[in-house]
Amino acid sequence: MLVRFIARALATVSALATTPAIAQDYPSKTVTIVVPLAAGTGMDSVTRIYAEELAKALGKSVVVENQPGAALMLATQNVAKATPDGHTLLVSTTLPMTAAHLLSKKVNYDPDRDFVPLSMYLTSPFVVIVNPALGVDSMQALVALAKARGADPLTYASSGTGGLTHLAMEIVKKDFGFAANHVPYRNSGQIVTDVVGGHVAASMSETGIALGLIKDGKLKALGITSSTRHPQLPEVPPLAEAAGGKPGFEAVAWHVLVAPAATPKPIVDRLVTEMTRITAAPAFRQRVSAIGLVPRAPTTADQMKAFIASERTRWGSTIKSLGLEGSQ
Repeated sequence: MLVRFIARALATVSALATTPAIAQDYPSKTVTIVVPLAAGTGMDSVTRIYAEELAKALGKSVVVENQPGAALMLATQNVAKATPDGHTLLVSTTLPMTAAHLLSKKVNYDPDRDFVPLSMYLTSPFVVIVNPALGVDSMQALVALAKARGADPLTYASSGTGGLTHLAMEIVKKDFGFAANHVPYRNSGQIVTDVVGGHVAASMSETGIALGLIKDGKLKALGITSSTRHPQLPEVPPLAEAAGGKPGFEAVAWHVLVAPAATPKPIVDRLVTEMTRITAAPAFRQRVSAIGLVPRAPTTADQMKAFIASERTRWGSTIKSLGLEGSQ
């Protein structure tokens, strides 16, 4: 007993002694930020913006590695198993961090247990878009048209069954009382192309992807899912106001940089400090806004954890109410 007690005590002392040394030596090699979407997406573009600044702050290379697949879960489960030394980080978003375990029959990670948040730096609102040829210029007109179609419902596209754009549009349909048939896509860029081409009537789209086509008049934006107007689309009303209004309505994605949960606290603290400085800089916020995303004010790790927990409850309830548990 005494021998085991002494061994445990020595191990604890050793761990406490080496933690500052680990933090002081960090990073000792290239830092990899894993992105669960393909290159060229809004998530990827923003990550590359701050990866460059993080490399300057850390004095080591920071590379972005794209690992798309399995509804963003491939990258997530890979980083959950990575060595927790601060050299492998993950960019994630709403559903993988809140409700993947409800949607999917097999999830090989626990977002609460396996990760620690470092920076929650933006939100990504969605926008309801239609082809101008559809002849509607407001949510009220779209709802009226959908109700008039009867047995020949409108179609709408999303980035996939169980994805956030799908869930958000199903909430809109339920709240505003109209029917529309869901057409799932794998490629968000193809969605806007097909709405422009008239292959689907409408979409709940990522704002950044549709922004240029909206401004060019090739798409009509009817409402946005944020609680306030978008700085790039000030003429588009929030869905909380549109079609008679649904006070309190908001459905937005958010991006968060996380590390494996066992990463030493001094390393976590350093990354939190550096990311807070980088993402609060006016230049970063301007670049995020320019591609249709909305920068967030920096928050503490505890605030991020509390927010993610509240989002887990919210989207979990939505998935259950729509009968989508285990649908993936």
